[in-house]
Amino acid sequence: MTETATAPPRVPPPSRFGPGSSIRWEFLGLVVLLIGTAAAYCWNLTSGGWANEFYSAAVQSGVQSWKAFFFGSLDPGNIVTVDKTPLSLWPMEISGRIFGFSSTSMLAPEVLLGVGSVALLWATVRRTFGPVAGLLAGLALALTPVAALMFRYNNPDAMLTFLIIAAAWAMTRALDGRAAGRWLMLCGACIGLGFLAKQLQVMLVVPGLAAAYLVAGGPRLRVRIGQLCAAGVAVLVSAGWWVLIAQLWPADSRPYFGGSQNNSILDLTVGYNGIQRLDTSGFGPRAGTPGIARLFGPALAGQITWLVPAALVLGVAGIALRATMPRTDPVRGALLLWGGWLVVAGLVFSFMNGTFHQYYTLTLAPAIAALIGGGGVLVWRERERGWVRAALAASVLLTVVMAWVTLSRTPDFVPWLRWAVLIAGVIAAVLLAVPLRGRVPAVALAATLVVGLAGPVAYTVDTLNNPQGGGFAGAGPQVPGANMFGGPPPGSKGGGGHGHGPGADRPGAQRPGGAQPGVDGSGGAQQPGGATPAARGGGPAWDEGPSSQVVAMLKAGAGRYTWAGAAVSSHGANSYQLAADVPVMSIGGFSGGDPAPTLAQFQKYVSQGRIHYFIAGGFHGPQGDSDSEGAKITAWVQQHYTAAMVDGTTVYDLTVAPH
Repeated sequence: MTETATAPPRVPPPSRFGPGSSIRWEFLGLVVLLIGTAAAYCWNLTSGGWANEFYSAAVQSGVQSWKAFFFGSLDPGNIVTVDKTPLSLWPMEISGRIFGFSSTSMLAPEVLLGVGSVALLWATVRRTFGPVAGLLAGLALALTPVAALMFRYNNPDAMLTFLIIAAAWAMTRALDGRAAGRWLMLCGACIGLGFLAKQLQVMLVVPGLAAAYLVAGGPRLRVRIGQLCAAGVAVLVSAGWWVLIAQLWPADSRPYFGGSQNNSILDLTVGYNGIQRLDTSGFGPRAGTPGIARLFGPALAGQITWLVPAALVLGVAGIALRATMPRTDPVRGALLLWGGWLVVAGLVFSFMNGTFHQYYTLTLAPAIAALIGGGGVLVWRERERGWVRAALAASVLLTVVMAWVTLSRTPDFVPWLRWAVLIAGVIAAVLLAVPLRGRVPAVALAATLVVGLAGPVAYTVDTLNNPQGGGFAGAGPQVPGANMFGGPPPGSKGGGGHGHGPGADRPGAQRPGGAQPGVDGSGGAQQPGGATPAARGGGPAWDEGPSSQVVAMLKAGAGRYTWAGAAVSSHGANSYQLAADVPVMSIGGFSGGDPAPTLAQFQKYVSQGRIHYFIAGGFHGPQGDSDSEGAKITAWVQQHYTAAMVDGTTVYDLTVAPH
C-alpha cells in the first residue's frame, strides 16, 4: 500500500448515529449523563471520613504549607513525602485552601475529575464514532464499579484517568490529519502530567496511542516517527520540570522522598513504583493470583471485567469491518488505540507479580467503555451481515457468562439478578442472531443494555451506599475468596473491600512481630499501632478512631512546636494529625522504613524543643526491621523518657528532662 501525506476523507456514519444528526437529543442525553454522574458520585460522599488517610494527611499538610504542597509531604514540617509524585494532590489542596480543609473539600475535586472524565470520553468517542457511541461510552465509564469508587476517593487514580483520557482525545484529533503535530505534542504533555500523578502507570496506555498513529497517521512513516519522537520530548518536558526541581533542591531543605532507597525521585520511579510493582519477592498486596485469568477471578471481575469480553469481540469485529478502508482511516485508528490500550494494560495487570491493588484496574475502564460504545455502534450499523450478527450475539453471550460467574460468587447479593441477566441475555442473543425487522431491533437493543449494565449498576449502587476507607478499598459486595492477596483484609467489609485502615501499598511492609498489614492472628482487623481492637497498644483502633484524650493533649499548646507529636509510620501518625489538625511527624514515612528522620536528626529536633510528644506503636520498617531508623528512635525514646498511658495509648513527653 502506497503511503500518502494527505489527510483521509472522513466517512460519516448514517445520520441517525453520526455527526450530522440532530444535536437536541444528544445535548439532552449528555446533560442527563453528566448530572446523573455528578449526583451519583456525590451521594454519601463523606461517609468514609478521610478515605485513604495516607493521602488525606498530605492534602492537609499541603493546605498549611506551600513546601508540603509542592513536594507532597505527609506533615507540614516536611519530614517525608508520600510515595508518589504530587500532582494528584494539588486540586484537593487548592480546594482546601479556598474552602477550608475537610472531607468534602478534599473529595469534591475527585468527583469533578470523574464527571470531567465521562465528558471527555464522550467527546473523544463521539468525534470518531458519532453521538450514540459517545453517550454509550460515557455511560459505561460512569457505571464501572471501580470508577464509582475511585472518582470519589483521594488516591491518585482519578487524576491519572482524566489525563490518559485527555491524551486519547488529543491522539484522536491527531488521527484526523489536521495539525497532527500540535495534537501529538498535547498528547505527550498529558502523558507527562500523568506521570506526575502516578508515575510509570501512565506508560501502560502509550503503546496503544503510539501504535494507532504509526498505523493510521496521515504523514509518511518517517514523518510519523519523527512526530512521535517530538511527542516524547513533550512527555519529558511536562514531567521533567518538576523532577528536575525536586532533584536539584538541596536535600537538607526538602522532605525525604518517601519509598525511595536513596532519597531520589528517580529511584522512587524505577524501584518502588517501577520494578517492585512488576515483580517483588517481599510482601505486597496482590489482588488475585498472577496469570491470564487474573482479571476474571474473584478479586477483580466485579471491579472491571463485566464488559471486557464484549469489548474485545466488538473491537476485533470493528477492525474487520474497516479492513478495506485506506491506511489512514481514523475509525480503524481509534479502534487500534483503544484495543491496544486494553490489551497491553490488561496483560501487565494480569502478570505483574508485585504490589497490585484492585483499584489499579481503573486504567482499563476508558478503553473498555470506548470499545463498547464505538465498536458497538459500528457493528450495529452492519448487522445485516450474517457474521456481524454472530459477533453481536457472541458478545452478548460472553457478557452473560461473565455476569453469571461474577454474580454467582456473591449468591446473597441481589440473588435474582443473575437470573434476570441470563434470561434477558438469551433473548437478546437469539434476536441478534437472526435478521431483525420492525420493532424487534429495539427489543434486542433494550435486552442487550440490560445484560451489559445490570451487574455493573448493582455493584456501583452498593459502592455508593457503603463507606470506603483505607488502602484496601474496593467496589461492590464482599466476595468470598478475594482476601489479602485477592481482596480485602479480614474483618473489612466489601469486595476489596470497604477497607478500614491505612493504605497498604508498600512491598515488604509488615506489622511488628511479622503480622501482615490488615491481618492479625484472630482474623480481625489489625490496628495502626500493630494491636488488635482488644489491645490497642499505642495506636488508634480503626473502628474507634484516635483517642479523644490524646487528640486534646496534642492540640494543647501545639502552636509552640513544629510537631505536636511524632509516631513511627504514617499508620501511627496520620489519624492523629487529621483528628487534631496539628502537625504529627510520620517517622519513616509510609511503613516506618524510610530513614527520615535519622536518629541523629530526631535527637536534634528534640533538643531544640520542636517535638512535643512521641506516640508509641506503629511499624518499625519492612519486616519489622530492628535496624530501621524508626526502631532506633523508638528504642532511644523508651530508654530516655518516661512512658505515660493516656486512654490506653502509650505517650512520651519529649519536653521534660530525659532520664
